[in-house]
This record gives sequence, structure tokens and C-alpha cells, in this order.
Amino acid sequence: MSSKYLIFLGCAIPYRVASYEISARKVLAKLGVELVEMPEFNCCGLPLDPVSHETMLILAARNLALAEQTGLNILTLCPGCAGTLKKVNKILKEDKALREQINGHLKESGLEFKGTVETKHIVQVLTEDVGLEKIKEAVVNPLTMLKVAEHVGCHLLRPRDIIGFDEPEDPQTLKKLIEATGATCLDYVDETECCGAPSVGVSDKVALQLARDKFNHVKAVEAQALITICPFCHIMFDTNELRIERMFSETYGIPVLHYPQLLGLAMGMTPEELAFNELRVDTSKMLQVLKGVN
Repeated sequence: MSSKYLIFLGCAIPYRVASYEISARKVLAKLGVELVEMPEFNCCGLPLDPVSHETMLILAARNLALAEQTGLNILTLCPGCAGTLKKVNKILKEDKALREQINGHLKESGLEFKGTVETKHIVQVLTEDVGLEKIKEAVVNPLTMLKVAEHVGCHLLRPRDIIGFDEPEDPQTLKKLIEATGATCLDYVDETECCGAPSVGVSDKVALQLARDKFNHVKAVEAQALITICPFCHIMFDTNELRIERMFSETYGIPVLHYPQLLGLAMGMTPEELAFNELRVDTSKMLQVLKGVN
């Protein structure tokens, strides 16, 4: 039985991380998840929360109200978008006075928030709707030669009372999804530490040091790739790996893949189909490992 979702792309993915969207669409289509376009969406609101909480609520509520008009739940690729839409959905459903206040703004656009749809991140859809067994059945090229590390990021797990998905201090969902491809998912020091991206606007130095720590820990367990499920985490690692190598005279050579790219390889898709050409860190050595070439 197929699942049907409105796809919410957010701001960064269409312009900066096309490889995530391309690979996710191809993998989900093969697994029977139908995606319906949401052409009138706006920013989820997350970047505006520190500046104007009310504006964040209005932006998120507008997206949710648009989805309610279609009767479809929302699928996002970005944990930040998923977390914001989940949070605002919960807040407005529980606070009648605030809901009426926000609906006063939405009324100007002919919209009304009712709280009738859900938002899920792609990892949640793959786990809860598709299921690990169906994913394993779709694997035609098990990645048994490959050893990788995972980076879940912050927003998919926290705050727990709103997200309610996986264990923030010891997340297992992405590891299970990785292992479903046949690849080995390695444990490493400080797996749940932030990628550093939120610190960029405050201190470039702190952000790069956080990313450097992550690369050193991943390198220490000899992972052949780092797997992400967040566009901003991916940008932080994939964009800055070569820069960090130059700054600190270190060598990592660790390609950074979106999970759908890893899964797509296991499902028999080619690197070209999965937009590997969009990645900045060279993947050729990893792909040779999969071919059994040392």
C-alpha cells in the first residue's frame, strides 16, 4: 500500500542541496511513497523565531493550513522544518486563544489553521510508513563492503516532548536504516554532538572546530563515509571538509552522503542518478570499495 504526502522542501534544499531532493524523490518513488507538490509554501518560520515568535507561528501555521486544504500530511527532508511544523501544530492545537490570534492573521489570506494534519521527517516516514522490512526487500545491491558513520543532528531529536521520535541521547533509527542497506554503521565518540552550523553566524572558528572534532572522531573509527539526514548538517560537513583540512593540515577523505543516496546505491541506482556529482568531497574511493577494488 502506498503512502501519499505533500512534500515540503523548505528554503535551503532547492537552492543549495539539490542532491538531497533528487535522491530522496527517487528512493521514495521506488518504495511506493507518492509525493504531491506544495507550490505555495513559505519558509517554515524557524529562522525568525529568535526575532519574532509570532511571525514564526504565522509562517508555520500558513504552511499547515495549506496542507489541511489538501487533506494530506506533510513530509519534510529538513529536521528543522519538521520540528518547527510539529511544534507549531502542537502549540496551536493546545492553546485556543493563540490559535484564534494566529487565525486572525491567516484569515487575510483566506486560510484557517484547524490542526488536522501531521508532519513527518523522511526518516520517520521510512521507519513508520515504509518499514525496515520493505526497505531490506528493495535492496538489490547490499553495501556489505562499506563501513560508515551516521550524523543525526539536533532538530530531529529535540525537544523530545514535541518531536517524540527516537532517543535524543542514544538515537538508533538512522543506524537501523543504514544497516538495512547492508552497510555497517560504526559507533564513534560524541556522535550526538552538533555539526557546528548554528554557530557560523556567531563564530566561524567555533563552528569549524566542532566540525573538525566530528571528522577526527569519524576518521578514528575508519569510517568510509559520513551519512546525514539534514541539509544544514550536510552543508556544514560537505562544504567545509576540504577547508578544515587546509586550515589544520589534516587529511580526512571522508565523503558526506545523504541517507537517500546511500539507500539508492543499495537499491541499484547509479551515482549519476543519485546526484553524486553535486557532492564536494570525492566519492570515488568509496565507490571503488563497493566494487571490491582496493
